[in-house]
Amino acid sequence: MEFLLVCCGSIGFIGLLFLLSGLRIVTEYEKGVIFRLGRVVGARGPGLFFIIPIVEQMQVIDMRTVTLDVPPQDCITRDNVTIRVNAIVYYRVVDPQRSVVQIKNYNLATAQLAQTTLRSVVGQVELDDLLAERERINEELQNIIDEATDPWGVKVSLVEIKDVELPTSMQRVMARQAEADRERRAKVIHAEGELQAAMQLRQAAAQMSQEPIALQLRYLQTLTEIAAENNSTIIFPLPIDIVQGLIPGLTRPSNPSQ
Repeated sequence: MEFLLVCCGSIGFIGLLFLLSGLRIVTEYEKGVIFRLGRVVGARGPGLFFIIPIVEQMQVIDMRTVTLDVPPQDCITRDNVTIRVNAIVYYRVVDPQRSVVQIKNYNLATAQLAQTTLRSVVGQVELDDLLAERERINEELQNIIDEATDPWGVKVSLVEIKDVELPTSMQRVMARQAEADRERRAKVIHAEGELQAAMQLRQAAAQMSQEPIALQLRYLQTLTEIAAENNSTIIFPLPIDIVQGLIPGLTRPSNPSQ
């Protein structure tokens, strides 16, 4: 009788351990993909649930967004410039069943796909477009990688090119180009200023020609500007009418209205 009780107790204890071994806890940011005799029966979680020991197995998938740092890639642009480009990719699993069944390691596959896509896209654009149209290229990278990872149940939400490393010789060439462009713009601005000044002087001359005394007043105003403080130069204004009387052959210009 005692032997029978010991056997029943042992069987009950083993059964309890067997049942407890089927308990699973999945956190809020995870999903558990259940395999029953090798076949997928669904995804469970989060929370506490029970699986049949030996018959069922579970593989836990992290559903959080993953930050993938793409290492620097040696690329040749469309205009034959060798550069090094690195990027960052944000992705997450949206279908845990496909991420387990369709591919062995979706993290490694996404990383390799991001590297090859980055080299391919950069090789199809010129250097100036890569530097000036960064947002368009980022969107193109995101669309290509997301389309390729969609059968795996992976969603790529964002791709950003972080840095573009140029050769030293190319940096010097671009610096000279930028300097020449700034000099060109400075010369254009200076020429536009000269043109505007000439137009203003022309209008001022036309206005003063109508009133000869205005030219004399402007002449006196200019003398006050020249006679600055601590200036030893003495300037004596001489009326223009006196000069016209002293110099033979110098006559006052005729009035067109007369």
